[in-house]
Amino acid sequence: MASLTPTHAAGGQPHHPHTLSTLDFQGASSAAAANAMRTELNRLIAQVKDENERELFRNEMGNFFLLFTRWLGERSKGTKINWDKVNSPPEDQVVPYDSIPKVESSPHMNKLAVLKLNGGLGTTMGCVGPKSAIEVRDGMISVSYLNKAKNVNVPFILMNSFNTDDETKRIVQKYATHNIEILTFNQSRYPRINKDSLLPTPRNPNGDIADWYPPGHGDLFDSLNNSGLLDQLIADGKEYLFVSNVDNLGATVDESILNHMVESGAEFLMEVTDKTRADIKGGTLIDYEGQIRLLEIAQVPAEHVEDFKSIKKFKIFNTNNLWVNLKAIKRVVEARELSLEVIVNNKTTESGEKVIQLETAVGAGIKHFHNAHGVNVPRSRFLPVKSTSDLFLVTSDLYSLNHGELSINPKRMFNTVPLVKLGDHFKKVNNFLARFNNPPHILELDHLTVTGDVSFGSDVVLKGTVIIVANAGSHIDIPSGSILENKVVSGNLHILDH
Repeated sequence: MASLTPTHAAGGQPHHPHTLSTLDFQGASSAAAANAMRTELNRLIAQVKDENERELFRNEMGNFFLLFTRWLGERSKGTKINWDKVNSPPEDQVVPYDSIPKVESSPHMNKLAVLKLNGGLGTTMGCVGPKSAIEVRDGMISVSYLNKAKNVNVPFILMNSFNTDDETKRIVQKYATHNIEILTFNQSRYPRINKDSLLPTPRNPNGDIADWYPPGHGDLFDSLNNSGLLDQLIADGKEYLFVSNVDNLGATVDESILNHMVESGAEFLMEVTDKTRADIKGGTLIDYEGQIRLLEIAQVPAEHVEDFKSIKKFKIFNTNNLWVNLKAIKRVVEARELSLEVIVNNKTTESGEKVIQLETAVGAGIKHFHNAHGVNVPRSRFLPVKSTSDLFLVTSDLYSLNHGELSINPKRMFNTVPLVKLGDHFKKVNNFLARFNNPPHILELDHLTVTGDVSFGSDVVLKGTVIIVANAGSHIDIPSGSILENKVVSGNLHILDH
């Protein structure tokens, strides 16, 4: 029966990571928790009847067990980042985009593959299935156009989760005849952990889907390798992988950055951009004991969170646009060098059970690659759609869409993007769409706040700072053709056609 048991190398020493004997625990309670977890995982593995499926599931649970035992070890030792050793990265660790030689066409395009991280559900925006339907489509159109215009073959890869796989495959089928090779693979499926018992919540491998979770995009390296896709890409002559979040509409292939990667010999590039007040929780690059590292807010000691959010101390944040050498991924995974910082995500299930999800971030891999550094890119390469406020911006006249690529309207007089805050009445996509006859014109907008029951007519123009507040029980209709410039609108406003 396949189970999580130690294996030994030639010298008789264990080398497989899925074993307790390679771990030095300070507390007996940690060792007991690890033993109990291993027993439960073996029980789950034994329930998988098909031999091939059981082996795949065993590998997946082995990777989960490694993550779990690393977390136990860190917890028992009280391992925390030493804030005194956290420094801003030196200039040579973050290269300004303007200093990179610009090229119209890179000779390395046929060695490139594009990967979108597509594991998230759009539950915040009230979406059913992946929130990425639009973004997946536009991403594919962009790469398809690139292939045709440059006469290259850049494959388009989607890393799905068990939450998004079925719906994404239906979207992908519509583009099967386009000038693009579309590949998909699933990231791992890990069991949630009961916070009190530290045991897995699922009782069988195919039970309630709510007992399982995708372990963050740091799982990319192992999943890409385990799927066989990493070997396939390397065999097809691909050397470089451009990775980005599927909801970042600004993450398009930049041939100048690709050229810089090749010429600098970097195995890993992270695109960062200047931090604004809207980005204070975003991960940032730091220098830690002379090594470049990604620091996420979840890793910051509570007493230093305000320091972390400071725009003065940490001026940049991670866009999660990453360029990685494929052969280097293979080397790091096979040598089992990956030791990504564990992010603990506390959740409460619908039944009220408190559970833990152990996750990792793909950007944390930067410390494992040679010549790795950041590239400080323009804000236009970071256009995420995580809320309807973001959707408001990207569907407005602020941007134009050309061959699946968004670009800022040249008529916009300022480099900054307006700050938009839409209230709870706009939170879900369907409600948001129902409140606009068409997107307002916002080329001269600086700041928009809308709260309460508010609707917009057609061809509304918003300029400067506009604040619209409908108090409880009130309704505001902004008439078609209205021009609001530096205005505060409150109370009741309802205009009827005569």
